[in-house]
Amino acid sequence: MDAQRRQAVHRMLSYIQNHLDSEVTLLQIAHAGGYSPYHADRIFKEETGSSLFAYLRKSRLATAADILAKTDRTILDVALQFVFDSHEGFTRAFSKQFGMSPSAFRKALRTYHTYVDTQHTKEGTQDMQTVFVQVIQRPMRKVIVKYAQKATDYFTYCEEVGCAVWDVLASIPEALYEPIGMWMPPSLRKLGVGIYMQGVEVPMGYDKPVTDGFSLITLPPCSLMVFQGPPFEDAAFSGAIQDVWEVMEHYDPTLYGYRWADEDGPRFQLCPLGYRGYIEARPVRALEGKPQVASS
Repeated sequence: MDAQRRQAVHRMLSYIQNHLDSEVTLLQIAHAGGYSPYHADRIFKEETGSSLFAYLRKSRLATAADILAKTDRTILDVALQFVFDSHEGFTRAFSKQFGMSPSAFRKALRTYHTYVDTQHTKEGTQDMQTVFVQVIQRPMRKVIVKYAQKATDYFTYCEEVGCAVWDVLASIPEALYEPIGMWMPPSLRKLGVGIYMQGVEVPMGYDKPVTDGFSLITLPPCSLMVFQGPPFEDAAFSGAIQDVWEVMEHYDPTLYGYRWADEDGPRFQLCPLGYRGYIEARPVRALEGKPQVASS
């Protein structure tokens, strides 16, 4: 993008951010960029991947979500501030973007912490997504696992041992939760096996024989910080995973009274399902003398 177009897009971005709570027209935004409405929308979409009005709505909803998280203002009041005609219209738009209604979003905040991530895209433009962050507790438990020798992630694991492992794990009736893909720390990893493995957690009292080729191990209790990204189209699962990884890479758990504690347990991922967003968890440990986030 040449300098003139870059400046035009930045002017339009600035105009949008300064008028989130105002009635604006395509003509007004285009004039801010110095182009006709047709050319302004085309240039903006080429550089951001979003039309002007789609970006405007996404930005309004992200800001509205932040207000709902931090204040007790009514949903209707917030809806009207950001130029939605009704509670119903705001709820439909909010649900489409975040996968839950504004009221469900507020209920989730009792146990979840909301991280509104601003992602930088082409030439300094921005996109926004909301990632939910929750701390959970896992007691001592057993895990039925299938080892690989060299695997470092899901794809190298499937290449080495096949993709049918997940179905076997999902068929175990005593499972506490759904199957997970795990990155096991050296302190808990059997010698000669890969970093990545798949398994399913079962109660400590589980004593049944395991399927040939599988192993039964015990994991110590630990705290986990769980990151849940926004819903996505199923075909876009790779991008959804990368987005959450980007958030996790820059996330500072000390703001909420924790530090990373990768030695305490495996970092794990759930099956990426578009309707619920990508979910991954990383071990943490509470900092002494620091107030912690709510956990469940």
